[in-house]
Amino acid sequence: MKTKRSLISIIIPCYNEYDNVDPFYKSLTNAISDSSYEYEFIYVNDGSLDKTLQKLHTLAKKDRRIRILNLSRNFGKEVATTAGIHHANGDALIIIDADGQHPAELIPAFIRKWEQGAKVVVGIRATNQNEGVVKRYGSKLFYRLFNSIATTKLVPGTTDFRLIDRVVKHEFARMTERNRITRGLVDWLGFKQEYIVFHANSRIAGTAGYSFSKLFSLALNSFVSLSLKPLYLSFYIGLVILPASVALAFGSGLEMLLHDPLHLHITGTAYLVMLVLFLLGMVLISQGITALYLSHIYTETQNRPLYIIDSENSLGIGATRP
Repeated sequence: MKTKRSLISIIIPCYNEYDNVDPFYKSLTNAISDSSYEYEFIYVNDGSLDKTLQKLHTLAKKDRRIRILNLSRNFGKEVATTAGIHHANGDALIIIDADGQHPAELIPAFIRKWEQGAKVVVGIRATNQNEGVVKRYGSKLFYRLFNSIATTKLVPGTTDFRLIDRVVKHEFARMTERNRITRGLVDWLGFKQEYIVFHANSRIAGTAGYSFSKLFSLALNSFVSLSLKPLYLSFYIGLVILPASVALAFGSGLEMLLHDPLHLHITGTAYLVMLVLFLLGMVLISQGITALYLSHIYTETQNRPLYIIDSENSLGIGATRP
């Protein structure tokens, strides 16, 4: 059993969430009102273009548990989440979205799982009220493809709404990838996991920050970061093309020898053109996959900071406030 005065860090990435700050804060404080733990709320402002930062500073004047980590620009949700994890002081860390889609009232259930020995507690989204057809089936396709090629398996429906123990936080902080998917890296660490199924709420206000293009980019980064199998795709395609090419050549020769018994009227030049186009497509696919991995290698070797903190507009960074 954990000590009653353990500190729980709640990490809230924010990007243009001005209209959501107050109602989300209310639901958050209501959810933990009966808790015996101490809390810190780490709001990570990921370069918001609206007045989210000003709203957070106003809120912080009313609640000294609030810490604000203001990034110098928009680095993306995965990096913002990572920044929050790096600066959290809690014995357990809970990551939750600021738009209200992750039910704050489930936080006590996450903590109970942690008290029972789980090092990672993962929220599994069963339904999403405003999820479109493309996103729903795209998500299913992503998990199916990912689990077929990656060594790290992802449970379908997993989200960033999760709790991680301080031990997991320390190991996570050692990871230096620039192109990252937080949930995949946490799962890769391999600590004991428990799951909580939830039904996603509608956004309190505003529109989702993740467009289709951003989701597609996140999926590509996931494949490249957590699996080497795409690099071998050209080899597998070659295994298919070689016998197909032999069969095509044999069929073409046989057709010519037998004076076109099937009346296909396909010339040797036509067969050659089809083969060349097929091989060209394979080469382009192979080059594209190689380029993805090279771009990741290039990004990693630049050794730039993962994120930049705007200390002047941050609050309580470096230590828990008294």
